[in-house]
Amino acid sequence: MAKTSDCKASPGNEVSAAMSNIPWQQVFSFTPSDLVKLFLSAAIIVIVNKVQLFSDRLSALLIALPLTSLVAMVWMQQGGQTPQRIANHAEGTFWFVLPTLPMFLFLPWMLRQGYAFWTSLAANCLLTAVLFWLTVVVLRRFGIDLMPG
Repeated sequence: MAKTSDCKASPGNEVSAAMSNIPWQQVFSFTPSDLVKLFLSAAIIVIVNKVQLFSDRLSALLIALPLTSLVAMVWMQQGGQTPQRIANHAEGTFWFVLPTLPMFLFLPWMLRQGYAFWTSLAANCLLTAVLFWLTVVVLRRFGIDLMPG
């Protein structure tokens, strides 16, 4: 990941800058290869969802495996990405998984307390967004910049 000694930049501003640098027309133009990737990636999600109908624990185990990240890294390698880009992706994924973990404790707690599903989900999305932001701010203090410009 990119290193920085400047801890004063706002993560919100950097996210906006990073988003404006994305070539959205290229992102949303699909090749036949992209459609194969889309189908295979979606198939994994559907299969795990169907397993959940029979076994909550097995489904949770399958989801806990970093299938999406592994598939994404295979697609990146097949697309000719450099080892450095794939390494940056893997490292960023590690740091961004951490702020999602409380959701997996807080969401079940809320549901068991009688909160509605959508209310619980919205609260957990907000919690995760705040934890993402805090992760970026805290890691920047240690020289790890998850939102380089």
